Amino acid sequence: MILLAHPFGNANVRAVLGAFHHANLLAKFITTVGYARSASWLPLLPRDAHRRSYDLPSKKIKIFPVRETMRLLAGAARLPKVTEHERGWASVDRVWQKLDADATRWFCAHKAKENITAVYAYEDCALRLFENARVLGTRRVYDLPIAYYETAQRLLREEAERYPDWEPTLGGTRDSEAKLARKRRELELAELIVCPSNFVLESLPENARATKACVMVPFGSPAAAEEKQPTRSNRGRLRVLFAGALTQRKGLADLFAAMKLIDSAEIELVVMGSLLQPLPWYREQFPNFTYKAPRPHAEVLRLMRSCDVFVLPSIVEGRALVQQEAMASGLPLIATRNAGGDDLITEGETGFLVPIRAPEALAEKISWCVAHRERVSGMGIAAQKTAAKLTWHGYGEKVLAAVQTLTGE
Repeated sequence: MILLAHPFGNANVRAVLGAFHHANLLAKFITTVGYARSASWLPLLPRDAHRRSYDLPSKKIKIFPVRETMRLLAGAARLPKVTEHERGWASVDRVWQKLDADATRWFCAHKAKENITAVYAYEDCALRLFENARVLGTRRVYDLPIAYYETAQRLLREEAERYPDWEPTLGGTRDSEAKLARKRRELELAELIVCPSNFVLESLPENARATKACVMVPFGSPAAAEEKQPTRSNRGRLRVLFAGALTQRKGLADLFAAMKLIDSAEIELVVMGSLLQPLPWYREQFPNFTYKAPRPHAEVLRLMRSCDVFVLPSIVEGRALVQQEAMASGLPLIATRNAGGDDLITEGETGFLVPIRAPEALAEKISWCVAHRERVSGMGIAAQKTAAKLTWHGYGEKVLAAVQTLTGE
């Protein structure tokens, strides 16, 4: 039986939970706020609260909600001190560490009764659980959703030097030594490492790759809600979409630099995502873009279907799921390998891979799309077919198979 701990359930967590549960191997899901989707009282909650519901029986979910609830309330009440990075009582880091401690206590109290043979935990939420699991002879699975911190920090420090004005948008360079030490120790204690992309796998220290079981399992794609209109690319300006936090970690400064090299009269750059600086600051970097604020997922997909090409020149990612969302919406990709989706791109058929830090290459590929509008639609159809091959069910089953190989179950 397997215990899985995560503060909230994103799509990849839910896929793994589903695979474990359907194989009758899920002992317990330890989380902050969560409830069974079948609960009779769920319709009484606000619709936003439904995002914390799971396709699991109530008996399979154990919650420790206090600190996460305070984080959510502090965010709504605009109390930044409460959620300050690493220091705030309800900061993301404190929430994750508290859940690690709570999961560890539950594991130690119930290991024998539940016959727990493996614990499955995620970066920043695994240290205590892994330490105690090792003592009790339990296998340890580490899910690393983004590049290992040594690689990420090196790349982000280099970006701070390349674009000093963009340094406030980077964020990841501000982690304390204590937090980095926890990451190192988590990796040391792990026996199986699950990575969502080749980029994440190759970011691991060489010794970890040589001595531990490692598996690359790409995320699933959303189902295409409706067919992409194949004639969209032949009308009006080419709509180029960037979606994600407005930070140089995702290569936005390079995209702006690329746009300055192009005749923008033929292109509409649409930028959707959360602001890390005031909007006028971004306009000072490059004025000619259409800004779209973050929105519910269904509306994101609707926006994607109104565009022609998706661009993500990321410096550091794990596997940016937004790439597969765009492909499922019928958009070819222009992306870096560091965005984590190199396996998605067949050059000139589903999109183009470009090097990181290469505005000229970005400009060249975007200009190619302008000059070959008749081919962009066909690439979008091919991209949609590629995305459809990757399902969340398949993701969960591959993770399950890797864990079963480790445990022998």
